[in-house]
Amino acid sequence: MAFEIDGTKTPFQQLVAIMAKLRDPDGGCPWDIEQDFASIAPYTIEEAYEVSDAIDRGDMSDLRDELGDLLLQVVFHAQMAAEAGHFTVDEVAHSINEKMIRRHPHVFGSNTDIDSADAQTAAWEDVKAAERAAKGESDKPQSALDGVAVALPSLLRAEKLQKRAARTGFDWTDPSDIFDKLDEETAEVKDAVASGDASAIEDEIGDLLFVGANLARRFKVDPEQALKRANAKFERRFRLMEQLATDRGHDFSALSLDEQEQLWQEAKKL
Repeated sequence: MAFEIDGTKTPFQQLVAIMAKLRDPDGGCPWDIEQDFASIAPYTIEEAYEVSDAIDRGDMSDLRDELGDLLLQVVFHAQMAAEAGHFTVDEVAHSINEKMIRRHPHVFGSNTDIDSADAQTAAWEDVKAAERAAKGESDKPQSALDGVAVALPSLLRAEKLQKRAARTGFDWTDPSDIFDKLDEETAEVKDAVASGDASAIEDEIGDLLFVGANLARRFKVDPEQALKRANAKFERRFRLMEQLATDRGHDFSALSLDEQEQLWQEAKKL
């Protein structure tokens, strides 16, 4: 019998029913059935990036579609969890509802006075810290760094680790100290390169990037977004260099480095 959409259900309820059918061992989709949390996780991350890409492009039609793809990922994980007896999609919604109310006491029934985004961010972090402490095991040492996901992009995770450490007072008080640290780390990269030790080079470049993320944090710059803009700038200029070479009858890769540099400077001006 063909699967029929129940017109009495909301679109979200229909999506939940579709996912359950796809996972049904009796007539479901073989690919969907064989998936597990680990195999689906990369798709979840990919869909989140595609949402971000649609936002950057200002394409609302694509954003609608990509949000649907991301919503499917939530329902997919919840369906697998329900099958294993862990939780349902309704419990997922219940959990986030409670969390939003708990983390916004100034909105939902409290006399707490929060009059700025910065104040809200600080209050949000206080509530999250209390939640982490409440969830922690009594015999497990607690850390200000608990709960920073390992799977985050490395620059983003560096910023979050630094923010958590700063809340304990472990932070530079003067931005000039960060510039001094950048100089120090740059010198250490040079020393590592001179030594020829590949592991040391990797370590020192990692330290340099970590301090760079700290500099971004100090000036309220998102390091991921900053690097994303730098990537876009480089790509835009490089493609223009290639086009300029082609327009002049040259193979870009066959040009000398000096000739390529001249095109780079021209592209920057354009």
